[in-house]
Amino acid sequence: MKIDLKRRLGLAIGALVAMTLPAMAGICEKRDFDGQGYVICTLAAEQEPGLKLWLNDAEGNVLGDFFSVRKTLPADEVLAFAMNAGMYHADYSPVGLYVSDGNKEHDIVTGGGGGNFGLLPNGVFCTGGDRPYQVIESRAFAKAEPQCRIATQSGPMLVIDGALHPRFLVDSDSRYVRNGVGVSPDGQTAWFAISDRAVTFHEFGRLFRDGLGARDALYFDGSISRLYSPELRRSDFGRRLGPIIGYTGKN
Repeated sequence: MKIDLKRRLGLAIGALVAMTLPAMAGICEKRDFDGQGYVICTLAAEQEPGLKLWLNDAEGNVLGDFFSVRKTLPADEVLAFAMNAGMYHADYSPVGLYVSDGNKEHDIVTGGGGGNFGLLPNGVFCTGGDRPYQVIESRAFAKAEPQCRIATQSGPMLVIDGALHPRFLVDSDSRYVRNGVGVSPDGQTAWFAISDRAVTFHEFGRLFRDGLGARDALYFDGSISRLYSPELRRSDFGRRLGPIIGYTGKN
């Protein structure tokens, strides 16, 4: 209950802030699937160059929130949407692969381990390579070494070649507000999603596979999951974040 109240307060404050911010229409929308509410932010192939991945500012300080990300943008750019983009350590450094504008700042991790990241198979969201958007299982990624303009590793995979992760349970009692990304089978569309309320892994995976038609999808995180979408009057507040992904366009 305490966590839920904090989240509601963060959403309320964020809504007030977002009402004053410039917005780009047609990126994010509210959608219901199988009795659950979600926000889906959709990017087409031609929008891939505007997708960015942030962690630190020019001085090496962790950005940590959407307001700080906005301060890094040129005056003629608008942040259309953003969300947390993968798991991170206590110092906010990424747990796995991190590539921003072609510069690799952390290597891929292919071993198992504790927590959701270690719930293999996990995967990598990669853009700007052979296809505009890809979600690739981590060990396959390490073997193929595809080129990526941006890449972030997280886990677990939600959908793997059209199948839900084998560890997901229909009757699981593990429920969190969750966010992640899925791609269309042809790699031309990326869907970034966050649940309105706490959902299971199974429910979230089905959103991507059955609701959106994704053949591969990747979990970013849960409980800390937050969204920036001024067109929906949201700029969620909460704990500081590690990697943040978002789309920018001209004002």
